[in-house]
Amino acid sequence: MGLIRYLDLINLDLIYNLLIAAAIFAFWVVLRRVFTDLVFKYVLSFTQKTKTNLDNLLIEGFRGPLQLFFIVLGLYLALSYLPFGREADLFIARCFRTAIIILITVGFYNLADRFQELDGELEKLLGIKIDKILWPVLAKAAKVIMVALSVTIIAQEWEYRIDGFIAGLGLGGLAISLAAKDVLTNFFGGLVIITDKPFSIGDWIATPSVEGTVEDINFRSTKIRTFADALVTIPNAVLANESITNWSRMGKRRITFNLGIMYNTPKEKIARCIRDIKEMLEKHPEVHKETIFVRFDSFGESGIEIFLYFFTITTNWAKYLEVKEDINFKIVEILEREGVALAFPSTSVYFENELQANVKH
Repeated sequence: MGLIRYLDLINLDLIYNLLIAAAIFAFWVVLRRVFTDLVFKYVLSFTQKTKTNLDNLLIEGFRGPLQLFFIVLGLYLALSYLPFGREADLFIARCFRTAIIILITVGFYNLADRFQELDGELEKLLGIKIDKILWPVLAKAAKVIMVALSVTIIAQEWEYRIDGFIAGLGLGGLAISLAAKDVLTNFFGGLVIITDKPFSIGDWIATPSVEGTVEDINFRSTKIRTFADALVTIPNAVLANESITNWSRMGKRRITFNLGIMYNTPKEKIARCIRDIKEMLEKHPEVHKETIFVRFDSFGESGIEIFLYFFTITTNWAKYLEVKEDINFKIVEILEREGVALAFPSTSVYFENELQANVKH
């Protein structure tokens, strides 16, 4: 009877400890958002007074990990309350430190995605202008470094020796380089694109293989959104060896065409049309004044050809089409005012002998 009573007391103590541990864990889980909001409210009251936006981004990046931290903390306190013994407590403490390292890594990982928002501040503080094309690459490089450091610290926390692993990488470097030849080729192709900077994120480019807007560039490839809304991924090694036309860096946009008018148009009207069209282009606010050509060019198959060659100030495609349409309407008004008809494809047939009509009465 005494043994049974002793066992019952042990079970009751165990149940009591489990209930207390569960209550501790539930307390932190339920109130994790409250604690997170309190911490953020307190910290933001200081960071909002600073001139830089870095601290605000840092706090926002750690909002999610901070909520998880309170859950991990609650689990750690609950397990620590239970009488597992010294070895188990050491194991729990090691797991807790590992979780903290992972949460810190996640916070900085989130920050890397939003670091581009500091572009203007870095330019003011350091006098450095970082091209948009570099931000995705820098963010990915920062993520790789953070994950590598995190893995190294966790390995050391669990007393794993990484010296042999690093030595193994050195011995297997040749095999890895041979197996990853294409990866390395694309990586160095990406470095060529980044250093030469033939385009930036958001630029409209054209290559022999694709035309569209650059959306992203990473260590292996560049993603281009075509005008058909398809996403094309091109290996950097291919793109670095192709000719690239960057339409977004045009200073002006060309318009050129031949205007055909009827052959029976009097010479005086042709001269007035040429003069009025050129004056209209010179006075148009959206036409670049540096190069404007309006000339009687040639005698075409269907009519007299007037050659027009000029540039618009805008390089935006939609605005360019709007300007071009406005100029076309103004040209039509000039032709209508002068009573000049546009030429159209036609064929005239001449008979050497006069035709005789065969009429029967």
